Parts: sequence; C-alpha cells; structure tokens
Amino acid sequence: MISFDDAQALLVEFVKPLGTEYLPLEDCRRRVLAEDVHALVASPRRDVSAMDGYALRDADAEVGAHFRVVGESFAGGELPPEIGSGDAVRIFTGASLPKGANRVVMQENCRADGSVMVIVAPFGPGWHVRKAGSDFGKGDLLLAKGHLLDPQAMVTLAAADRHSARVYKRARVTIIATGDELVPPGMAQDQPLSIPESVSFGVSALAEDYGADVRGTCRGADDLPSLERQARETLKGSDVIVVTGGASVGERDFAKAMFAPSGLELLFAKVAIKPGKPVWLGMAEGKWVIGLPGNPTSAMVTARLFLAPLLALLHGRQADEVLQWKLHLLGTALPASGDRLTFMRADETAGR
Repeated sequence: MISFDDAQALLVEFVKPLGTEYLPLEDCRRRVLAEDVHALVASPRRDVSAMDGYALRDADAEVGAHFRVVGESFAGGELPPEIGSGDAVRIFTGASLPKGANRVVMQENCRADGSVMVIVAPFGPGWHVRKAGSDFGKGDLLLAKGHLLDPQAMVTLAAADRHSARVYKRARVTIIATGDELVPPGMAQDQPLSIPESVSFGVSALAEDYGADVRGTCRGADDLPSLERQARETLKGSDVIVVTGGASVGERDFAKAMFAPSGLELLFAKVAIKPGKPVWLGMAEGKWVIGLPGNPTSAMVTARLFLAPLLALLHGRQADEVLQWKLHLLGTALPASGDRLTFMRADETAGR
C-alpha cells in the first residue's frame, strides 16, 4: 500500500499522451491543443468603428461643425473613399474607417440632411475607433500547447483564422461493472436479492467531463472464465478500462485476475486513503486498467482522485490541472482518520 502522493507521482511519471491528430475546428471542442496557435490575421485587420455614426478627422470635430457626407462604410463592405478636411463618411459598427479619418462621432450627436451632417451635441472624449491589431497582431501567440479548448478558447482559435488544429487524441473508455448482485436500474424491484447497478453511470459521466470517449458499459458476473473473455474483448477497442467492484480481498475478487491472461502489470495495488483503499492501476496489452471499489461513494471519490488525472495526462494536460485544492474553514470538527488520508464529502457553500 502506497501513499496518495506517491500514487499521484507514479501517474505523472508513467502516463503519457495517447498521440495527436488534426481535427476540423468544429470537432476541437474540449480537446487539448498539441501545438501553439499563432494568429494568421490581425484583429481587427484594419482600423474599424466601435459605434454607428460618422467617421471624420478629429481636427475638424467640434459642436456646430458642418461636414460633407462623401460615402458610407459597412462591416464587410468595400473600403470607403479617402476623406479630407470637412468630409465625413456614414459608418456602422465594425466597418473600416476611411483613410484620413481618426475619429467616429456617434450618430446620436449628429444631424444629417441629405449630403450634409452637423455635429449638434457634445460628443465626449471617446474616439470610438478600434485600432488595427489592438486585440492581437498577425503572428501573435494566442493559445499555447496544452491549452484546453473550452468555449472561450474556441472563440480565440477561430479568431486566429484556423480552420483546424492539432489536438491530443481522446481516450476510449469502457466500464465493466462486476458483481452477481447487480442488475440494470428498473429491474431490482422485481428481484429481492439484487441491487441497481449505479456506479457506472456516475463514472461514465465523470469520464466524459474529463474528455473521454466512453464507448460503453457492460456488467460482468462473478465468474472468472467469463470475465477473462470480457477483458480480452474490452481491451481490443479501449485505451482505458474501468473495473468497478471486486476490488477487495474476497474469494470472488476477480477484478485483477480477469486481466492476468492479458499480462496485467500493476503500477500500484492499494492506496492509503479513506474511502477507496482498494483502488488500483495497471496496464494490460498496452492499455490502462483502473480498478474502483463497488461502493458508489468510494467509487466516485477514487474516480475523481485517480481516473480524472489519468485522463488528463492521456489527453495532454497536467494532473494538477484537475487536482486543485481549495482551503476552507470546517463547520465542525472531524474525527481522527488514523493512518490513512481521509477524503470527506463537503459543501463549500454551507453556512454562507
């Protein structure tokens, strides 16, 4: 039995990313970048208006001044004509400023009659111009390798004018819930000696939250030959197999034994934590196999502590990105936890 910190150190040392692939932009969500992303275009690409109004020379701007309206400028439209002294161009938000203009006066401060515009009200200090490259310039580093492509990063990736990106591959995960007593939810009420199999639903959701491609869940009876066959089949199409239940020392503990014919090599077999001491991790045929307890609370605690960082590392992230600890004051004293590190369920919003 090893400590929690030692188990985490082994994860960091031995778990490597699964590989990379190029994907179109629309398929990159929640993936992790396997390359730096530099802007292929500046943003904005040229000076643009931040308001609807009139583009003109700041030297001409004063209340009561009259201007010749010599053109219009729309976002995405043709470049407006160059302006001189006393000229103005009707302009809309996001549209390019004409050459010679360096200020936009909002339309609320102007009155136009045909081809003549008059500034009729004080227009304040704002110039309402977004300068070319003021968000970022062409060639700027926008997203670094290892960045999770969350919604905000997806906007940045697209704004960089990237239609695709190299990302780390997703882990294909299969969950095997073992135990003769387990039946699909909805069937236990008709079988007095059975209980609904619930753990796999939580583990599956957690795995998806951390980027995994969950290929499916299957139930396994406490029969070693059938479990060995199930293990061989599962290894063929998975990068990670999660086994729940059968992780104690009973005579029907087949969770590890079912992978023995496939060459299971353990990274660790037990961890000095509470709950979830029987959690284990190993490799069989080059695939990661993690064993979680059958108790729902223990299974979810150990999945959060070990499956989440395992997936993070496989996906090109750092383990400490998903194991970030927060300090809070306890609402009440805790009992002594003995020689095992104890993880207590808590509500950080309680008492607020």
